[in-house]
Amino acid sequence: MPSISKNPLLSEDWTVVVLGFAILLITLAGFVLPVPTFGWESTSDLFEKVLSLKNLQIILIQLIAVVVIAIAGASLTGKEIKPFLIGLPVVYFLTIIALIIAGNSGVKSINLEAVIFSLAIGLVIGNLVKLPNWLKSALSTEVFVKIGLVLLGTTIIFSDILKAGSLGLIQALIVVISVWYFAFWVSKKLGIDEELSLIISSAVSICGVSAAIATAGAIKGDSKKLSYVISLVLIVAVPMMIFQPYIAKWLGLSEEVTGAWLGGTIDTTGAVAAAGTLVGETALKISTIVKFSQNVLLGVAAFAISVYWTYTNHPLAKDKDTKPTAGIIWERFPKFVIGFLAASVLFSFFLTPETVNNVKGSLKNLQGLWFALAFTSIGLETNFSDLFNAENKKPLYAFLIAQIFNIFITLAVSYFLFR
Repeated sequence: MPSISKNPLLSEDWTVVVLGFAILLITLAGFVLPVPTFGWESTSDLFEKVLSLKNLQIILIQLIAVVVIAIAGASLTGKEIKPFLIGLPVVYFLTIIALIIAGNSGVKSINLEAVIFSLAIGLVIGNLVKLPNWLKSALSTEVFVKIGLVLLGTTIIFSDILKAGSLGLIQALIVVISVWYFAFWVSKKLGIDEELSLIISSAVSICGVSAAIATAGAIKGDSKKLSYVISLVLIVAVPMMIFQPYIAKWLGLSEEVTGAWLGGTIDTTGAVAAAGTLVGETALKISTIVKFSQNVLLGVAAFAISVYWTYTNHPLAKDKDTKPTAGIIWERFPKFVIGFLAASVLFSFFLTPETVNNVKGSLKNLQGLWFALAFTSIGLETNFSDLFNAENKKPLYAFLIAQIFNIFITLAVSYFLFR
């Protein structure tokens, strides 16, 4: 971790909220960062589009913006600035490679997301090369993740969910609650520690990668455990995306039921869209509605989990007669959740649809970039053998059992509500 050079002006949690909203306000003021192109089909496409001078200039501008935000964060938290000037461009360069790989049309066709390549590149380099201290000091994984989560709040537009209909929300509530508790129960029965159990439960029941990240942030979880769960989510999402539409066809399910089933079980939004497209336009619409309905529960879940974690894991909680006060809970409460919810409320109720449309592309790009930077950092910090060893069999079993339960309970709910 970077050494402390002076007294911090803000805690890391509040700094993340400030930085996230600084990005939002600067963008809303009209300073909209252009979005780089990463899509390509052939080698000529790669050089003419992605590696063109114009696109490289946009990528450079984006790097400057990221470094400026990181320096501002270092200044507010009292950390040294030099490691971010030297090390962050390296992390950014590795992340851009991941984004370029993910932008290939062949990769897109199987819906592998950029974060899996960010994680993989980081793991390969981190396990083959001994990282210098100046690079280690730039790996502010938690900060990167939480900035991305604050920006993620801008995509949760409540009016979109409500306009789409109440059935998606009803299904989301039933499925999320039942699957979350089942996954947590199975994890505890298998002897998995509570921290990892919470991350697994949220990932399976809510919205995969984003839910795992939000839960890990809410409980200040171990990045190794987070990377393990995310690896499972991304690995399982692909076969589910491919096979579920064909199973639905074999069962003779309507497009409405199939879409609701896909949206409620597949953990990544991109994979949901791909699976829905394989079935039809109606299935795509319903699957997207259901997935968005689950996504909107992310902030509520993160809030509840953070309060539970503080209340049960604070040193005072070990004394049955003495429990943490409201002040202690507030002190330990992850402030990024406030930023996430505030961003969602701002974009849902206080901005015009025209304004949202003008900035959503740039903010979506930045949100994805901060997540990708975080996963590059996680990979660089993680020993690959820690991800898949004998001790990780139980979490794997818990994840798969919970996912199977999710498939069946969601199918039943989807059939009842959308037939």
